[in-house]
Amino acid sequence: MADRAAKTAMYEQFARVGSALASPVRLELLDLLAQGERGVGELAAAAGLRLSNASAQLQVLADAGLIARHRAGRRIRYRLAADAAGLLAERVQQFAWEHLPGTERASRDYLGDVPALEPVSRDELYRRLQAGSVLLLDVRPAAEYTATHIHGAVSIPHDQLPARLGELPAGEIVAYCRGRFCAMAPEAVRVLRRHGRDARPLDGGLPGWRQAGLPVAVGPAPPIVR
Repeated sequence: MADRAAKTAMYEQFARVGSALASPVRLELLDLLAQGERGVGELAAAAGLRLSNASAQLQVLADAGLIARHRAGRRIRYRLAADAAGLLAERVQQFAWEHLPGTERASRDYLGDVPALEPVSRDELYRRLQAGSVLLLDVRPAAEYTATHIHGAVSIPHDQLPARLGELPAGEIVAYCRGRFCAMAPEAVRVLRRHGRDARPLDGGLPGWRQAGLPVAVGPAPPIVR
């Protein structure tokens, strides 16, 4: 019979990961790191945290093996320890949305009625990008686009979109952001529709696209060709 203490020690190690995920702040940090590696200052600014708090939360994630860090010159950069860490956080969110009473209502309060926007599946978007029949719009901050983006996407951060609508060519637009529970793409689609544009959000965001093995690219945004 297996030793009871050894079994308990094994489950304690599993629980370290669960404990690290048991924080809305740390789940958001994992969502941010799923977009690409960042410094602690960038993460603190993006999550609205004090620098000291961001550092402490990142330490918890690192101790649980969910993120890794390396030195770049005089600065420390953070990244997911593996794509599976981002997928784990995404599955926690999806499970809560499907099974935890109140989660769907809370997400609807934050995101609005996303199903009414007719999200586009990854497979459909891939086919349409191959056919050149849709413009793909990345509405995340420019630094996230530069770190990694869906191949063929153009960049207009969501907070700049109202002022830059004239840059977009005619035709259907699909917008994406950080993931299924990110508000930037649904908000962008609503702005586009209010201005008479044919627009839909991608069902999911960059992490799911990358996990599916679909093409991504790195580098700054090129000019938008009308």
